[in-house]
Amino acid sequence: MVTLNQIPVQSASVVTRKTGDEYILVPVAGNIADMDSIYTLNGTGAFIWEQIDGKTDLEEIIKRLTDEYQTDRKTAEDDVKGFIEAMIKAGMVTV
Repeated sequence: MVTLNQIPVQSASVVTRKTGDEYILVPVAGNIADMDSIYTLNGTGAFIWEQIDGKTDLEEIIKRLTDEYQTDRKTAEDDVKGFIEAMIKAGMVTV
């Protein structure tokens, strides 16, 4: 379970491609793309992904998401935590 003071970091083994409003995340191991593990992010996921810079904690990412999408704090917190936990499980983010 992630906590609000943790700082997520994108994995160096993930290649990111932006297509329109979406991001495509492709894990790469030994210079070979793992095409079975591709993730496509919607607008909210892409916004959260952009905030993962290795400097910003989850609390700040939640604040930014709340401001960007004019959503309530609880919804933003649930979205950010769920996204980060899924990305950790997929090996695309560490905290």
